[in-house]
Amino acid sequence: MSTSSLEQLKASGTVVVTDTGEFESIAKYKPQDATTNPSLILAASKKAEYAALIDNAVAAVKSSSGSLAQKAEAALDILLVEFGSEILKIVPGRVSTEVDARISFDKDATIKKALEIIDLYKAKGIEKDRVLIKIASTWEGIQAARELEAKHGIHVNLTLLFSFVQAVAAAEAQATLISPFVGRILDWFKASTGKTYTSSEDPGVHSVQNIFNYYKKFGYKTIVMGASFRNTGEIKELAGVDFLTISPSLLEELYNSTDAVPKKLDAAAAQALDLEKQTFVDDEPAFRFGLNEDQMATEKLSEGIRKFSADTVTLLKVLEEKIGA
Repeated sequence: MSTSSLEQLKASGTVVVTDTGEFESIAKYKPQDATTNPSLILAASKKAEYAALIDNAVAAVKSSSGSLAQKAEAALDILLVEFGSEILKIVPGRVSTEVDARISFDKDATIKKALEIIDLYKAKGIEKDRVLIKIASTWEGIQAARELEAKHGIHVNLTLLFSFVQAVAAAEAQATLISPFVGRILDWFKASTGKTYTSSEDPGVHSVQNIFNYYKKFGYKTIVMGASFRNTGEIKELAGVDFLTISPSLLEELYNSTDAVPKKLDAAAAQALDLEKQTFVDDEPAFRFGLNEDQMATEKLSEGIRKFSADTVTLLKVLEEKIGA
């Protein structure tokens, strides 16, 4: 029997991660890790098979003190950890759990929330090494990641990453992992230029390739995990990158395909490249200006935070209704 494209991708050295909150999909494709976000949890929460997790979160706060809004906030954290804990029964590695996107510009609040999430996992017997705290790649988010990694030994996944500037700062903060959003970069360029891009021309693919090569050239340990794909062509162009987080629909395509997936990215080859080292350590103005100069990254970061924030608010309303019932 021919080897599936999915197995070839894994054989290229790329760790496959599922981008879903649905347990059946995670079990089917046998990924190492899994990632979630408020949008994925919101989608999963509408399905009957996950009702018990919501009920558990609601029951945990229903008789506690505080306003309805405060109870819903507490229930949301519990719900995220309920999903993460169930996912960790399936995957051998780690799960990413996202902090509230509404605090993306507040370093101290982000650190506080991350510590609270880790404590909730600990209460369920899950050590922090199995959890990645997912934080938006704002200046404040990156500084929060620096402190969480260095002072608390908490692993961070810097998400909503669209630019080289963000990637350099994330590596300097020694974040465990970054999630460059390939498909959303492509979306912006298609809308902006009206062009159709082949997988090899894809600007999102090029972004991840450039970040991977830069990290390997200069010996950064931060894991590059491509995310947010629009098609399997993008995925195949990144075979050999550290990690890829892939939606169930695209995993299914790779699972059912036997098309060749040759390795495209290589750490040893990257070390021979002539690249210039950059730095943003303790230079917030340079970071903000560099990000501002990248129109696509500025717009997509803002849009991503708004979308995750809106889905968080929707989840909170669902929880409020259930707590108040």
